[in-house]
Amino acid sequence: MERQIDYRHLESLIALLTVARLGRYTAAANVLGVNHSTISRRIDALQKAMGGHLLTRSPNGWELTDLGRRAMASAEAIEQAVEAIGSEKDTGVLAGHVRIAAPDAFSAHLAAPALAKLQAKHPQLVFEIVSETTRARQTRTGMDLEIVIGEPNVRKAASTKLMDYELRLYATAEYLEAHGTPVALEDLAGHRLNYYIDTALTVDKLDEATSVLPPMQRAISSTSIAVQYAATMNHAGIGLLPTFLSEHYPNMIPVLHDQFTYHSEYWLVGREEALRSRAVQETVRALNDAATTGDWFIPPFPAYDLSRG
Repeated sequence: MERQIDYRHLESLIALLTVARLGRYTAAANVLGVNHSTISRRIDALQKAMGGHLLTRSPNGWELTDLGRRAMASAEAIEQAVEAIGSEKDTGVLAGHVRIAAPDAFSAHLAAPALAKLQAKHPQLVFEIVSETTRARQTRTGMDLEIVIGEPNVRKAASTKLMDYELRLYATAEYLEAHGTPVALEDLAGHRLNYYIDTALTVDKLDEATSVLPPMQRAISSTSIAVQYAATMNHAGIGLLPTFLSEHYPNMIPVLHDQFTYHSEYWLVGREEALRSRAVQETVRALNDAATTGDWFIPPFPAYDLSRG
């Protein structure tokens, strides 16, 4: 027979809540500011009190059992009660630790400014942004939210499209003067390309972007969009770059825009456990709002452009 939760196990319930959302003991330990063994000890104590296993290991990380889901409901009720108490003391208080994985262009130019505004309203929110360009994980590795390029195919998670964007070709006037301006797609075969590293690219949408272009010698390849911009702005080759950034830099000369464009999208992925957190919900709302309004942060990046001497 299922035992009743002893609410002296509050810390254990919060540990369960955090592990369920992040899928890993180590990630939960980092968020709660304790070590891995403390999380394990708290979960073990709670399982003993409940009379059964609350978590089971799977390819997706630690997942809740049926008993664990019932305990999770109690943990969420406690979390909401604590938030309600805080709200009575200071209206609108929102606290929490949210971890996000996103491509670096999205991280720097949309996520960081959007979350800075949210944090200004709620100073007790803490964000960690891991900058990476990869497909959505099938296994949970401690992220509350993921921003991925192209529609994801994930299990036990919710996904929504944030925004569409385009990749187009750009070069500097100096590069085109030195190497000639292409007038047709086949002319690109004689030019160099700044883009992602082929062997490091795991995102199908980004890999497909070059499929209709003729083979081009790679100039400077990088997993970082900032490096791709730096290479293009310093005349290393033609860059295949997002229009939402390139159009703000006057030295980025469009190349064959009447003949080539590649459509892509940013998608948001969140696990159900994480999306029940109010802090995560507000983070999703902030990212959606920024993507909808096109509220991109465009810094001058003077170090990227050395063409002025």
